[in-house]
Amino acid sequence: MSTAIPQTMTVIELAQPGGPEVLRPATRPVPTPGLGEVLVRVRAVSINPVDTKVRRNGPLPTLPAVLGWDVSGEVVAVGPFVVEFAVGDEVFGMLAFPEQPGAYAEYVLARAGDITIKPAELSHEDAAAMTLAALTAEQALEKMDLRAGQRILIHAGAGGVGHYAVQLARARGAHVIATASAPNVDFVRSLGADEVIDYRARPFEEQVQGLDAVLDTVGGDTATRSLEVLRPGGWLVCIAAQPDAARAQALGVHAARILVYPSRAGLNTLVKLVAAGRLRSHVSRTFPLAQVADAHRAQETGRTVGKLVLTVP
Repeated sequence: MSTAIPQTMTVIELAQPGGPEVLRPATRPVPTPGLGEVLVRVRAVSINPVDTKVRRNGPLPTLPAVLGWDVSGEVVAVGPFVVEFAVGDEVFGMLAFPEQPGAYAEYVLARAGDITIKPAELSHEDAAAMTLAALTAEQALEKMDLRAGQRILIHAGAGGVGHYAVQLARARGAHVIATASAPNVDFVRSLGADEVIDYRARPFEEQVQGLDAVLDTVGGDTATRSLEVLRPGGWLVCIAAQPDAARAQALGVHAARILVYPSRAGLNTLVKLVAAGRLRSHVSRTFPLAQVADAHRAQETGRTVGKLVLTVP
């Protein structure tokens, strides 16, 4: 199978940090895959909070920069020594994080080890969503070695990472408690949460104690407060803030911050759960690539349920 590849492509780039308005369309040459790389015709790109943070404050690669790490699309060319994929394969995955953004584009280079075959039951939109956020959730649960029967609190259970974490923890056989605002309680229960705490009604630490694990996706003082609800020997894993190591030691609990990394093995674990009906993406809204600034504005409201996705025609 062969696919005609144009010489140039449209990308969304920013020349300097700033508000959503700095995201502008531009034309760039279509790259050629090198050793161990594939060229993907992009069909969908997921938006993550890190996209908006990097857009505002960096750190940025060489400017002008193209943001985005989550991608789903079709392989149109393979580099030397790539044997896992062929032209025409539909794939999804995460670009090297954080050093290799570039998904806000019609074509993108990806390392073969960072992507996997997209199952037919996943749309490109759902597959793009199920990359950085779902891998973050899975790697957090691996870090805390979450096991069947343990009780875990997942903050922001309706959010991008949170809505995957609820499902993944449930798949491990854990008793899942999640925080959510009142309008999202039913949604989080539909994901498999055993209990949902309305964090606006009362502080979560007044509602749960003696937990085996907590996943903090919020940051701020949530990490410090989360230490207080763990049993001795319990685990706090944070993705948005550095936990207080001294306080954790004083309480006799474990605490760590993680940074997600690309993993084909991790993606394949997610694919198996999708096939078993135990994991799904919730895409609350899609935007065409040209409206990426509007997608960033929506992400920055902090009220997104599940994920926002860009579509590439």
